[in-house]
Amino acid sequence: MGVTDWLIIGLCTYSVIITALLLRRQQMARQQDTDNLPSDQRSDASMLQLSAESSQDAQTRFQEKADEALRLTQTFQKFVPRQFVDHFAKHGSSNLELGRADEDDVAILFCDIRGFTGLSERMKPQELMKFLNSYFLRMNDPIHQNGGFIDKFIGDAIMALFDHPDGSGKDKAHDALNAAIDLHHALRMYNQHRANSGYDPIEIGIGIHFGAVIIGTVGSDDRMDTTVIGDSVNIANRLEALAPYYNADIVVSEQLLATAKCDSVQARLLDWVKVKGRSTPLKIYEVITHLPEDLKARKLSVAKLIEQAVDARIEKRFDDALASLQQALATSSADPLILHHIEVCHRYKTLELPGDWDGALTT
Repeated sequence: MGVTDWLIIGLCTYSVIITALLLRRQQMARQQDTDNLPSDQRSDASMLQLSAESSQDAQTRFQEKADEALRLTQTFQKFVPRQFVDHFAKHGSSNLELGRADEDDVAILFCDIRGFTGLSERMKPQELMKFLNSYFLRMNDPIHQNGGFIDKFIGDAIMALFDHPDGSGKDKAHDALNAAIDLHHALRMYNQHRANSGYDPIEIGIGIHFGAVIIGTVGSDDRMDTTVIGDSVNIANRLEALAPYYNADIVVSEQLLATAKCDSVQARLLDWVKVKGRSTPLKIYEVITHLPEDLKARKLSVAKLIEQAVDARIEKRFDDALASLQQALATSSADPLILHHIEVCHRYKTLELPGDWDGALTT
């Protein structure tokens, strides 16, 4: 169904509503005139009224068909996001046809529930579905209110895209960051509701990257689906998987932060890594804007020392790296990120590394 078809449905529905209202007003006026006629003229008037009622029945049936088409369109949008159709229209296509493909720069966000497997094992099937729908319902608004849309639900995971129609890459990246922060605000309120009902709180991990993707349609003649593929999608997915590894709520790529250029979002370097399925390393960061002020201050107090340690590790200056990390540990002894980097440095220090070693941690 193309954009033009959607417009026609909307216009038809509008015209049907206006026509129905006018016919209703005319019917009431005719009934009043008939009541005022002499008895010998009422028979002819009644025949005319029957004809008018027949016409009204036809209009009613037409309105029912238009309502059915509108409901079908609204149902269709629940399975294929309207933004996909808008995206194709922006690139000059009004039809959602099989094999359609366009390349664009977008921000990709993955979000999932930590420990979901263990959580689901303790639930009955109906209870699990009720929980997931309750959770997804609360996660939906922060994404949509920040200009994004949900592409897929993958088990307990959400894949969302931020493709600001009239905006720049900065707008798209900024929207994704704001959505991630708002998702954690929504989670906090949801956990309060769960606590009031006697349930344990849940935690989520989020990964975001910005880059080029291919947006298109795949499938067959009788089963088609919209999809987003590319290296950028893989990176965003891997960053989300690293969130529990680094004990971080929101993990983002350096490219995402550089594109957003947002001074209001606070972040610190996590590591220099090679994610699965990719040979080129990248710097990853932890967004901490949403955290309590005391925890945020502790993380920021050692951020510079961690950056120095990672730079020294890349250059194989492990003693210098460890010195920076010991200094950071004296400031914030409970920070698991510092302990992680100390362990990595000790491990690499004992290995015979190749001459072209790039210092990246393979995850």
